[in-house]
This record gives sequence, C-alpha cells and structure tokens, in this order.
Amino acid sequence: MSNKILVEVFGAEVICASCVGMPSSIETFEWLQAALQRKYPDLAFDFQYIDIFNVENNEKEDFAERVRNDEFFYPVVLVNGTVVGEGNPKLKDVYNAIEL
Repeated sequence: MSNKILVEVFGAEVICASCVGMPSSIETFEWLQAALQRKYPDLAFDFQYIDIFNVENNEKEDFAERVRNDEFFYPVVLVNGTVVGEGNPKLKDVYNAIEL
C-alpha cells in the first residue's frame, strides 16, 4: 500500500433530520482522522471533507447532489471512492475497507 488512501466525508453543518443526537459531519470527519491515524500510523492518508451545500470541487458535485437528494444519509464516508458508511458510520466498516 504505497499510495495514499483517500478518505472522504460528505456532510453539512446542519445535522441530517434523521441523525439528530449524533455527531455532526465535521465531528465525524475529525474523529475518523484521529482514529485512522492512530490505528494505521504507517499508512498515508488523504482526508477530504466536502460540504454538500458548498462544493468547491466540480468532480465531487455529482455525488454531493445525490446526498442532497436523500440518496444517502450524511455524513457519508468513502474510502477510495467506495461508500463505507452513512449517517452514523461504523469504524469497523471503515477499517475493513482499508484492510482490503
């Protein structure tokens, strides 16, 4: 695994209606960063947070639109382009995607 592992979190400042009481998208993003760097200190990660209502990268707009259209609960976590969790992502699922 010499390449960086891309971990993306698509979310918004406003907590999704069905996710009230759970961490915000930003809190989830920060929690994932800390957990993954602690568990895999020898791996190189590229962490990206994408605000679904303020997408700065046109390549991410299509997926952000899918999230805005309620195809996914946010925050949505992707590892190397594959959805591994949404709403309240499970750390074990993220670990499994990295260890493949």
